[in-house]
Amino acid sequence: MDTWQDQKAIDFMLDECETWAVVGLSDNPERTAYPISALLKARGKRIVPIHPDAPVVHGEQGYATLAEVPFPIDVVDVFRRSEAAGQYADEAVAVGAKGVWFQLGVIDEAAFERTRAAGVLMVMDTCPAIQWGKRGS
Repeated sequence: MDTWQDQKAIDFMLDECETWAVVGLSDNPERTAYPISALLKARGKRIVPIHPDAPVVHGEQGYATLAEVPFPIDVVDVFRRSEAAGQYADEAVAVGAKGVWFQLGVIDEAAFERTRAAGVLMVMDTCPAIQWGKRGS
């Protein structure tokens, strides 16, 4: 588990990565992805909603899939159940993302190994809000 939350990977994504594709983000404020993506945006990140309905969320146009996004993605932030999350790690690698972030409670060890083996940073089972809180920022 220690490698799932490698501090260098976390710091790189939080500090250096600007464009965050948020898988599972809809316009439903009751879903966890909604306030976390608002926090990302408030922290200066560009968010890209990834949802089958391709909604506009927080003023940002959504896309049905990662492959449809017409610009580079730095981080793919996954708000899906663990059993459905691995495909998004694979898609993140395929689109050239610099990092993959599986949210709190989202765990897929095989996807973690595949992603890291492909040379892409990945963190799992944590949240940017938690990590910024740990830093006191």
